[in-house]
Amino acid sequence: MKKNLTRRELMQVLGAAGLGAAFGSRARPAAAAEPSPEGSGFDGGLIPSSVPPHAPVALAGGKVIQPQRELPVFHQTDVLVVGGGAAGWAAAVAARRAGAKVALIERYGCFGGLWTGGMVLVVIGTHARENGQARKVFRGVGDELLSRLSRLDGAIVKYGPDIPNPTVDPEATKYMMDEMAREAGVSVFFHSWGADAIMDAATVKGAVFESKAGRQAILAKVVIDASGDGDMFAAAGAEFEQRSYAIGTVHRLGNVDRLDREKMKAAGQKLPPLGAATPLQGVTWVNVRGPKGNGLDIEALSRLEMDHRRDIWNRVQQVRRTPGGEPACLLETAPQLGVRITRVLGGAYQLTLKDARDGRKFPDVVAVGGGGGVMQSEWQIPYGALLPRQVDGLLAAGRCISVDARLLDDTRLIAPCLMTGHAAGAAAALAAQTGCRPRDVDIPGLQKLLKEQGAYLG
Repeated sequence: MKKNLTRRELMQVLGAAGLGAAFGSRARPAAAAEPSPEGSGFDGGLIPSSVPPHAPVALAGGKVIQPQRELPVFHQTDVLVVGGGAAGWAAAVAARRAGAKVALIERYGCFGGLWTGGMVLVVIGTHARENGQARKVFRGVGDELLSRLSRLDGAIVKYGPDIPNPTVDPEATKYMMDEMAREAGVSVFFHSWGADAIMDAATVKGAVFESKAGRQAILAKVVIDASGDGDMFAAAGAEFEQRSYAIGTVHRLGNVDRLDREKMKAAGQKLPPLGAATPLQGVTWVNVRGPKGNGLDIEALSRLEMDHRRDIWNRVQQVRRTPGGEPACLLETAPQLGVRITRVLGGAYQLTLKDARDGRKFPDVVAVGGGGGVMQSEWQIPYGALLPRQVDGLLAAGRCISVDARLLDDTRLIAPCLMTGHAAGAAAALAAQTGCRPRDVDIPGLQKLLKEQGAYLG
């Protein structure tokens, strides 16, 4: 006959199995344990609501009406960066190092954007070809990050003065980006989506953002749009083009070093790509170009997310069913969809592919681009490509700067995004500190600051 356990005996059994906290959260802690101020186990405490009061949206006469309401000012700063991808992170660190007070809002919970969250792990465009030799043009804040990654085990491969286009580990990169932002003293607000521009006539004075704490505002002397999609300059009424582009999803494949390539080859089947090497042994990253689409269409984006995941799953199973490919495993699909281009700024100057290939020199150069798979000569990026034609108080950085359609494949890459972000951050800091409009920043002074921060300008 089975003995019925007492509650004490039951809790002892569950505790030994590691389940006591889940089932016995009301049990008295052991005498030697330090009591938690909010209880024990998974218990929490009551805290005041952090969501500001607001006027609810109403349905009136079949129309959805948002009443006028005052938004709480969550924060005030010199420079506000909207978007914490490669460009936004570099902008925030550069501006803070230049002495400006800096805040950054980012919709996800990490820095890096498509570089880390999208797992586009290769930093293309670090070198140019001059006189038959590779010359490093990627310097400054972004290259400092890569240098620091090189001192971590398993964080980066193919990195060196004469080695172009290194590949990083996404988790190591997130960690180091966190560390550098903290060291600089950037005020970081993750899980916050830039929703609107705060305008005073034609001048941007900050941004409205949405979060779990509701809809709030951040006021700033200068705003940097590093959203990738041009969310802020579009909201501010700046000129732009909206373009369709290939939308893909990256995944990481594991146990690639355990595959029997000869056996797989002998099977005579056409297999999906096995990807490029990463800093982790036996792990590759596999890029999927994807179909051309509208990166601002949420219905299309939702469908593509599911389609890509299904396609990736089927691809990996095809490899696993192939003799010699059985060890392959899908480690993860990227949590961020690979939206490459959406809005492109109509800037004070539109940089063209002809400018880049002809090696045109600009008096307001703020960054120098390199080559992709086949390295070209270095090409200059002018400050005017970061400035809206008419809207003030705003700069763009990253893939949405002002370039023609044929140059998008160069400027949207990680290295140029880090460099244009660095330039925008330095310029924003100078504008905020001197009280001038971004378009009136002293160019020699900006170039001097960029060089002091390690940037290469040719």
